[in-house]
Amino acid sequence: MQVFPSNTHRNSSSSNDAVSLPTIPLYRSAPPLEVRLEEFESFAIDRLRVLKGISDGLSRGKKPEEMATLVKDLWKANMRHQHASEVLNKDIISHFVLRLVYCRTEELRKWFLSMESALFRYRFREQVPEAQRVIMEEFDLPYKATSNVEYESVKEKLVQVARSLGQNSSTVDAIYYKVPFEEVPELVAGRKVFLSQGWAYVAMNQVVSLLATLFRSQLSKALILTNRKWTSSIREKEKHRLAPIVEALSSSYLGPDYSQPREYGEISLKDIDQVVKSSFPLCMRHLFEKLREDHHLKHGGRMQLGLFLKGVGLNLDDALAFWRAEFSKKVGLEKFEKEYAYNVRHSYGKEGKRTDYTPFSCQKIISSTPGAGDQHGCPYRHFSEENLRAALSRMGVNSRAMEDVMNKVRNRHYQLACTLTFEAIHGTQCDAGINHPNQYFSDSQKIFQQKKDSSA
Repeated sequence: MQVFPSNTHRNSSSSNDAVSLPTIPLYRSAPPLEVRLEEFESFAIDRLRVLKGISDGLSRGKKPEEMATLVKDLWKANMRHQHASEVLNKDIISHFVLRLVYCRTEELRKWFLSMESALFRYRFREQVPEAQRVIMEEFDLPYKATSNVEYESVKEKLVQVARSLGQNSSTVDAIYYKVPFEEVPELVAGRKVFLSQGWAYVAMNQVVSLLATLFRSQLSKALILTNRKWTSSIREKEKHRLAPIVEALSSSYLGPDYSQPREYGEISLKDIDQVVKSSFPLCMRHLFEKLREDHHLKHGGRMQLGLFLKGVGLNLDDALAFWRAEFSKKVGLEKFEKEYAYNVRHSYGKEGKRTDYTPFSCQKIISSTPGAGDQHGCPYRHFSEENLRAALSRMGVNSRAMEDVMNKVRNRHYQLACTLTFEAIHGTQCDAGINHPNQYFSDSQKIFQQKKDSSA
């Protein structure tokens, strides 16, 4: 792939060649496509939304049929293109860009492998049988379908396996592939195949497990090679152009912009104490309470809470009054005006470079590293279990919901833990998940407003 500046016209003649490829490309080599710098990033972000949606769905324990619908909807919403002939190219380009993004560490590679393999699995199942056979041919499998004679000799065993999986014997596949059992570990572990003398009899409707294993193996090797190229030449060669984009994408926030107050999201000084208890996420509630208690926060805490308050509609004058009232109790009014007021105005874009700073996303907060005396960060990641349980209890999370939250924390699903906290407090599902503290506040206020309207 060649990447050109955004104002360069991309030659899309190669898209005609791409149409002849299978519906699901196997991404074995980067195609000779010209990619505008703008597309390099935007295509990757669109695919990343799909992969992160899959990750959230799996972490929430969605059922297979729910996941199938979720993946279909995510793909439809994010991987469209205004020109139909470019859809496949977008698919291919976005994969190879994210391969570059996620090849750089073992942890990134592991996540990308899992999500791309899951995506392949669900997309394959959506294909019509003829398209599935074309994809199978692309893998050049060394296995042949069992002959009629062999099929009849084991048919009774195959029917027994099918019945144990809840399938009607009349709908049992007549096409089976004889595969070394170690190549379908998922099917063997789930007792979903008949085993005989080291061979697994894999039904046509189970072939996706075999293909997904091969797909994952090929991608794993490709990621190692990509990492070598990245570290040996690409990173240095592209340090002023592509490298900043690549290094930022893996931690990018992909949700709405909360730099300006949204619907149901404006507060003033007179009602701030009330909404803290009803609608602040734990990370912001903790900072607010520590500020009230100590009349001081270090820089990281001031930035995290201050930008959140800005995002929920606290105007500059009220923000200055809020911080002044607390800090002056500890450092005095003169010192506040001299050392702290500037930073408040600066965060609102009224000083220095006049940058309009945006509130921190969950991902940014989770990745922070609070030091001694710091109060910022994500409580689900940075609190001890004892302190977290106490904080959740004060928020009104019941014991059953708390165990679900703690389970997510132990598995390092911090945003899901926050989502479950939101659901426990508000008594409603949050299908989109919590990805931003200001989203938590906005969604909470919306729920309370709807309850208020319905009761009226």
